[in-house]
Amino acid sequence: MTSGQYNLARNLLFKLDAEDAHHLSLELLRRTESAGILKYVAGKLPKPQPVECMGLTFPNPVGLAAGLDKEGTTIDALGRLGFGSVEIGTITPKPQPGNPLPRLFRIIEEEAIINRMGFNNVGIDQGVANVRAAKTFRGIVGFNIGKNKITPNANAVDDYLAALRGCWGVADYVTVNISSPNTPGLRDLQAADDTARLLEALKLEQVILTERTGIHMPIALKVAPDMGEEQISELSKVFLEGGLDGLIATNTTISREQVLGKPYAQQAGGLSGKPVTEKSTEVIKAFYSHLGEQIPIIGVGGIMTADDAVEKLDAGAKLIQLYTGFIYHGPPLIHSILNKLAAR
Repeated sequence: MTSGQYNLARNLLFKLDAEDAHHLSLELLRRTESAGILKYVAGKLPKPQPVECMGLTFPNPVGLAAGLDKEGTTIDALGRLGFGSVEIGTITPKPQPGNPLPRLFRIIEEEAIINRMGFNNVGIDQGVANVRAAKTFRGIVGFNIGKNKITPNANAVDDYLAALRGCWGVADYVTVNISSPNTPGLRDLQAADDTARLLEALKLEQVILTERTGIHMPIALKVAPDMGEEQISELSKVFLEGGLDGLIATNTTISREQVLGKPYAQQAGGLSGKPVTEKSTEVIKAFYSHLGEQIPIIGVGGIMTADDAVEKLDAGAKLIQLYTGFIYHGPPLIHSILNKLAAR
């Protein structure tokens, strides 16, 4: 697929409501993959560029960030487009509908999206069943897990443990989402003491499940871009002392500094895309200055070009993930990044 072909498809999809276009796109991907057509549309798969991270071998360094394939129903098709890894979710222990509609907004001139989805998902059991049904994907599958909205923060660890147990042995790794701005109070769990308690419980359960099953599954945490150096320093100590396996930086931002005066800028939710590119990269640099090579970082946030991906890797990321850049630039962005990295 060329950039011109994707732009034509995108222009048609962008005439629809953002969430309707999202669901339609995934349905088209599933149907064309099932019919054996997608491989001809997508073109030749990129050559492998394996990367070792968290004890796993990723076929290439470009992954899909959580939020696009929330239910894990489109993994085979997304792999056909060239992704080396797919992170599904956010998945919660029990199904939940998420926030009221509308909850997804495009700021096209800034190549940005605002979402306040609210962890709408089918629940961990159905998510596991969906991933088990994947047939052709040979990459890495991550489960991004969160707490149900009705669960108070005081009991959040119970939800995370339930989700961890639920996907054990099916996921290749788990990402613990404590940084979405769309579940009330969730970001409070990024306070150093709260994070330390949560990480301790998760790592203890990881040991128990590994011993019981003989399967080891790495645990990563996903953090927000809206934090200063002091909080980054405190959390880095928690991660190092707690034995965190990986860090995903970053989630969406609650800042509107880059989109002031633009349509939908006043909408509540997390902002992603081009406006968060620099902010995300700076957070990666700051965490890397504390963590070094001891805890691998997966860089995500505003990767709209191959050069953006290189900047994330140069800032200290081991792998990168796409979301909004993929919406705006499609499969050609995956190939552009991998070609750029191969040339390096």
